[in-house]
Amino acid sequence: MTMTTPLADRSAPADRTGPRNRSAVANRRRLSAAHAAMYLLLTALALLWIFPLLWALYNSFRDYDYVLTHGYLSVGGFTLSNYTESWEVGGIPHYFLNSMIITIPAVLLILFIGSMAAFVLARFPWKFNVIMLAVFIAGNLLPQQTLLTPLFRLYNAIPLPYWMSSSGSLYDSYWGLILVHVAFQTGFCVFVLSNYMKTVPPELLEAATVDGAGLFRQYWQVVLPLCRPALAALATLMITWIYNDFFWALALMVSGDKLPVTTALQNLQGSFFTDTNLLAAGSVLVALPTVLVFVALQRHFVSGLTMGANK
Repeated sequence: MTMTTPLADRSAPADRTGPRNRSAVANRRRLSAAHAAMYLLLTALALLWIFPLLWALYNSFRDYDYVLTHGYLSVGGFTLSNYTESWEVGGIPHYFLNSMIITIPAVLLILFIGSMAAFVLARFPWKFNVIMLAVFIAGNLLPQQTLLTPLFRLYNAIPLPYWMSSSGSLYDSYWGLILVHVAFQTGFCVFVLSNYMKTVPPELLEAATVDGAGLFRQYWQVVLPLCRPALAALATLMITWIYNDFFWALALMVSGDKLPVTTALQNLQGSFFTDTNLLAAGSVLVALPTVLVFVALQRHFVSGLTMGANK
């Protein structure tokens, strides 16, 4: 004997789940509206943030006389002469070379010294690790302007051979700028890399130890390759900070031919008149290397910033 289920009974479970489905749909709609509002807000903030840069880039291709005649809101007067003139008058190639002499050694030293210190702090769980980290980052907590006077006197008191410094001291030399950047930025590098190296599985280091690898080999061949995203992120930040430095270059150097590229923009300003479009073109040329570095290291930079976010 076969039993049949009434049609009403068959549809009863679907009816009971109906309110739940409607509630889920309503929740999804609310979430979609919230996401859309968030995207609109972030888009508006991004446009607000990038508008001055786009405005400077737009006016860097315009003739200053045309802008004075027709106004900044006009369209037209496009030219490339601002870039050629700023490149020649500002002496950007020479000052750019000075910035490379300062930035590249400073970044390499910061990453090398900071990664070694971070490896020791992450590899050996000493009781004073927190205190050592605090000592490393203490220099970043003080305003750099407060240390200007003692550093100025110290740099003039430290002698250097004349083949290293034309002034005979650490003052007014590339070495002085490199050292001051290494001193101030290494602490931040140690803080970031030590936390990143703690995520490395200890089994890898134990296996390397069993295979006969010493501490330096573990650091160089095991841990350091795994820290490539963090190193790329730090390299991008350090290059940007050191390349854009203006304070220490003016405070610790006096020779105009040794100054970095950030000071080249001063050559584009007159005593009584300043061509703002010419200055905008020079600013774009000065900022271009940091943009290229970020584009080249973008993938590693983003992965380094999001490290540990999926845990």
